[in-house]
Amino acid sequence: MPENSPNPAESTWLRWLPGVLMLKNYHLDWLPKDLAAGLVLTSMLVPVGIAYAEASGVPGIYGLYATIVPLLAYALFGPSRILVLGPDSSLAAPILAVVLPLSGGDPMRAITLASMMAVVSGLVCILAGLLRLGFVTELLSKPIRYGYMNGIALAVLASQIPKLFGISIEGDGPLRDFWELVEAIAAGKANWYSFAVGAGSLVLILLLKPFKRLPGILIVVILATLAVSFFDLGRFGVKVLGELPQGLPTFALPWLSGVDIATVVLGGAAVAIVSFADTSVLSRTYAARTGAHVDPNQEMVGLGAANLAAGLFQGFPISSSSSRTPVAEAAGSQTQLTGVVGALAVAALLLIAPDLLRYLPNSALAAVVIAAVIGLFEFADLKRIYRIQRWEFWLSMACFAGVAVFGAIPGICLAIVIAVLEFLWDGWRPYFAILGRVDGLRGYHDIKRYPDARRVPGLVLFRWDAPLFFANAELFRECLLEAIEESPTPVRRVVVAAEPVTSVDVTSADMLEELLARLRERGIELHFAEMKDPVKDKLRRFGLLAIIGEGCFQPTVGAAVDAYVDDHGVDWTP
Repeated sequence: MPENSPNPAESTWLRWLPGVLMLKNYHLDWLPKDLAAGLVLTSMLVPVGIAYAEASGVPGIYGLYATIVPLLAYALFGPSRILVLGPDSSLAAPILAVVLPLSGGDPMRAITLASMMAVVSGLVCILAGLLRLGFVTELLSKPIRYGYMNGIALAVLASQIPKLFGISIEGDGPLRDFWELVEAIAAGKANWYSFAVGAGSLVLILLLKPFKRLPGILIVVILATLAVSFFDLGRFGVKVLGELPQGLPTFALPWLSGVDIATVVLGGAAVAIVSFADTSVLSRTYAARTGAHVDPNQEMVGLGAANLAAGLFQGFPISSSSSRTPVAEAAGSQTQLTGVVGALAVAALLLIAPDLLRYLPNSALAAVVIAAVIGLFEFADLKRIYRIQRWEFWLSMACFAGVAVFGAIPGICLAIVIAVLEFLWDGWRPYFAILGRVDGLRGYHDIKRYPDARRVPGLVLFRWDAPLFFANAELFRECLLEAIEESPTPVRRVVVAAEPVTSVDVTSADMLEELLARLRERGIELHFAEMKDPVKDKLRRFGLLAIIGEGCFQPTVGAAVDAYVDDHGVDWTP
């Protein structure tokens, strides 16, 4: 696999076009492998694209449109030479959550709404990439990602299982959808011919899954189509895809008046977060295999360009694929040209033989989506998290419940809110310690862990294990004053072991100034040890360094203790 290592001497604009850089350094001996891999990939692109379109609430043909254009766009703007982009199961639930209630059952309104979401998602990703905000998805911790992905997987299952039975469900949330399904089956509305085709397709896909070199999905789709056609199952109510329009996607600016734009924008932003979280993880995984480096900001731009192109050419939001990418790799893909070949092959199918898929049963398409969604569930690692960090496990469960009860979009918003709260909580209620001298150990240590530690008479060594900012400034003051009150000897000086303090904001700086004045009224000195230079620079900028005094900062805790002993003539043996 060739490395993706851009030449730093290239011009600035060319660095934003990795596909052009790849072509400039393309080796002809890669071409046969890319061509073969692209044709193999096509066998998955067609049925999966149609299936995920149906799962997203839009006609199947638009799944092929959302396959062709994004692959071409990503080949130009995407930094990874191996990723395959297109419709994805993880996005079906959030797209459906917006499209279903706003489209009113009109398929043209549905695709316009989905295209609007793709445009929003693309613009969000491109803007974030240009602003170098590629790190933002790292703010979602692994348990929270597990929670919302498990919730989304459940939501997709809830939307697809009724299709196995030939039943239509309104889509009011996973739990309510499952309840409606049970009621419909009890009322005798299930089509058991449809279920036989769908369930049989699902079982066969799962049985063929371990055989990586076999195009399992293509085999199943062909068999299901032949079964419906040969046995004329349409007369028993088995729904099929029907005729696909002949031709390629055309440019169309998506816009609908009189719809809830806020919901569309929120849905598009949520899709952007989910798709980039998935894409960044997959991109880093394959980059690590090849020893290549992928810039997350350029990855955002590439993903954004692909989504924007999808939205402007009658498509819907797309992401990277954890099922199609391994197929391309196993088939010998060398560069982005594999995706281009796959896109052109799908386009040729639409131009030459669109009727090949007319008898493809909807229940088989549902089976394709369900088989993919099963892989989204994460249970094993959640067991490990429950064992080692129970509160993070319950955070994951809260995100899962949010998606399961309220639906994909509110659930993803809840996941983001919980992620921010989790981040703030760690800094809001950090660990702090009073330090003492432990015989036989170098340095000064937490007296809670070492109850026999000796404390320097008249000195409080106070360590704060977090940045100082608005959310914990008041707690810092309370804890420090409490440490003074609990000191076994009258306190002359407090030394804050500030090595863990990585930042100070205006609120905490004002708190320090007020605390300093209060301590001086009581005859207590305030010193700092091990404070980082960037933090001292902030204190200097806030005007606080001059108030505290340059002499009140020592390089180490040991130096701070020595200075106190010398200044006050304390009888102390380290």
